[in-house]
Order: sequence, then C-alpha cells, then structure tokens
Amino acid sequence: MDRLHTMSEKEIKKTEMMSQLAEKQITQQMAAKHLGISVRQVKRLWNQYQKLGAEGLINKSRGKPSHNQLDEELKKKVIDLILERYRDFGPTLATEKLKEVHGIKISDESVRKIMIAEGLWKHRRKRKLKVFQMRERRACFGELVQIDGSDYDWFEGRSPRCTLLVFVDDATGRLVELWFVPHESFFGYCEAARHYFERYGKPGAFYSDKHGIFHINHPNATSGDGMTDFGRAMSELGVEIICANTPQAKGRVERANKTLQDRLTKELRLCNISTPEEANQWLPEFMKDYNNRFATTPRSDLDFHIPLSETDNFDLILCRKETRTLSKNLTFQYRKTIYQIHVDRPTYAMRNTVVSVLEKPDHEVIVLYNNRPIRFDVYYQQQKQAEVVPSKSIDQALINASKAHTPPPDHPWRKFNLKSNAPSKGDILTLSI
Repeated sequence: MDRLHTMSEKEIKKTEMMSQLAEKQITQQMAAKHLGISVRQVKRLWNQYQKLGAEGLINKSRGKPSHNQLDEELKKKVIDLILERYRDFGPTLATEKLKEVHGIKISDESVRKIMIAEGLWKHRRKRKLKVFQMRERRACFGELVQIDGSDYDWFEGRSPRCTLLVFVDDATGRLVELWFVPHESFFGYCEAARHYFERYGKPGAFYSDKHGIFHINHPNATSGDGMTDFGRAMSELGVEIICANTPQAKGRVERANKTLQDRLTKELRLCNISTPEEANQWLPEFMKDYNNRFATTPRSDLDFHIPLSETDNFDLILCRKETRTLSKNLTFQYRKTIYQIHVDRPTYAMRNTVVSVLEKPDHEVIVLYNNRPIRFDVYYQQQKQAEVVPSKSIDQALINASKAHTPPPDHPWRKFNLKSNAPSKGDILTLSI
C-alpha cells in the first residue's frame, strides 16, 4: 500500500534532480550547481535515493520535538514571573530583568514567543516608512547635544504628571543629562544645563525645537536683541543654539524619549520611586546603565567640551536678565512692579542710568550697576493682567491658578453648615446661612 509523504519544495527539487541523475540526463556536478550545494553533498543524497528512494531525501527531524526547545519547568517559571511582575514589559526589557534580577538566561526571541502565546504581546505591523534626508552623526563627543522635554505620566499616577528634560549627545547617543521638572520652562532648562556643564563642560551647540524658550516665534517681534533669555545665557557661555524645523531632524532625542517612556517608567516602578525629587537623585545611576547598553563609539576620540572658566558665574548668567533706565526719581518697572533705587551719591547723578535686572529661579531680583549690586525697595506693584502662556504650559498655569487664592476666614461659604443640612439622595441641595 502506498504511503503518503510530506515534502518541502527543496526536497521535491532534490527528488527531481536525483530522478534525472538516475536516468543519466545530468551529471553530479550539474545537479550540485542546480541545487546550490557541493558535489560531495550530491553524492550523499544519491546514496540515500538509491537505498530508500524519495523517502530518503525527507528531513528525518520533521515532526519531532526540537533539541533546543526550552525546558518545560523553566518555561513555566518564566511565564509566572512575567505574569506577576513584567506583564506590561516589552520582550527585550523583560529578558534583561529576567537575567539581572532572577538570573534566568533566555533569549529575547523566546520571551517574545512566550508573551505572544500568553496574549501579552502582539506582532507589530511594519509601517510604511517615510523617507527623510539622512544626517550623519557628529564626529566628536560634545560637538552637538540634542535637548527636548517629554511630558508624560512618568510615575503612573503615584505623583502628578511632569516633564523630563532630556539631553542626548549626537555623536554617541549617550544620555548626558536627565532632570524632572513640573513643565518645560526657562529656569528648568537652566538647572538641567547647569548640571550638564558642571559634569562635562560646555558643548559646541545645543540642538532643540522651536519652543519659545529657544526661539522667538512672534513674526512681528522688533524689540530687544532678537534672542530669548536662554539664548542670551548660552551666548554668554559661548554655546550655540540651533533650532530644528521638524521633530525628525532631531530624531535621536525623540527616539530616546520614546525609549525612556517605556524603560524609565518601569524602572521607577521597580525601584519604588514615586516623586520627581527622589527620581532626580537616582537618575545618574539609570543614565550609566542606559549608556552602557545603547551608547556608541564616536568616530573621533576628541572631546569637544570646553572646560569651565572662572568667569562662568552661573548665578549671574543662568537667570533672566534685562536692562532698565532709571527715571528722575531713580525708579524703574520690571514685571508690573516698580522698584526704587537707594544710593549714597546725589540722586541727580543716577538719573537716566542703565541698570541690569537679574531674576533668579526663586524669583529673587538683583539690580546691578557696573556689575555691582545696588540696594532697592519695592515701591509699587500693579494689578496682574492677562498672562501670555505657551501652549505647552497651559496645564501647569491652570494648576497654579487653582492654588493661588485661598478664601479668607470670613468668606460666606465658610458659614455654610453642610453637615447639618446634608440633603438626602435625590433632593435639591439647599444651604442655610
């Protein structure tokens, strides 16, 4: 009785070559050329064909379990750990944690198959790629640093939503600074930049988007020197600022943001870190591990950073700085507030004098004349008008506005006796004063 055999396309082709070889239509060298194998291998196949016929060309391992398959006990242990601790992790990150935390050495592809079988991971469809102009990495470490802010729920509800400022070196892909702030702001970037400068020195240039912190976006802006506060500070330090037209242009920091939103969020959870203050203390440890995994070697061994000098006074540079002209009464206005200058010399000597006004991160104001601080008093503060807020800072502005006013003790609503007049379900709320 004839038996039914399952053969692959390659095995069917081999059978056809052996049949022609048996009829002496081709030589062994011709068969080897058609099959893309050596003559020695053709001889082995010919011997099997002569002994067993077409059945001798079928793979003997078909239908049998693989010798390299995972041990069932190990596979069960991996599944239990993934379901218990790493349910929302990606296969690559889960593989790293299984090795580092639990000492289980397993390939990421095996973990991916397990997670797909358990319904924890799905095959990702390949998107149609958009073609952008390729830009080669810079040659030297510190030659160009890409900076950006990533607004995300980093602490998964354990702490209010905040922003992570990310500094990525273009030549190596290294994280050179991470810093949590409530939202993207001038003082937030100044603080992160100060940490970076103190660690590495001054880079050649910063590469950013066109946020109002880095670029004046008002088309009709004519006053001032055409630079933002951050641009002025970097100019004093000799660091150039370059703004990208598209997110793809600064793709290294954008891709780092996506990776951090996956990895950093889960690392914060595993380390039981729930506040930005705790995270800022721990971030250098995370950056070291991240750079060991993903950083590349630059084409040049030259470090492009410029060491800090004695004239780099960050307290007087990384702050808001504007100039004002004193009136006849030695007063000037800054941010809806009138300041009165005190001098020991005759007052007429200081009329129409230009002074520098510095505002520190804690909103402390310093007035400089000839680079020396002078005394002053707050003379008058105007009522606040509508504030101009960037779109990225609207959420933070609304949060601050809700906390800005506390009703006084004699406010009418404090007299409401809500407990004694609590309405029953379905009643209209009535309050007695």
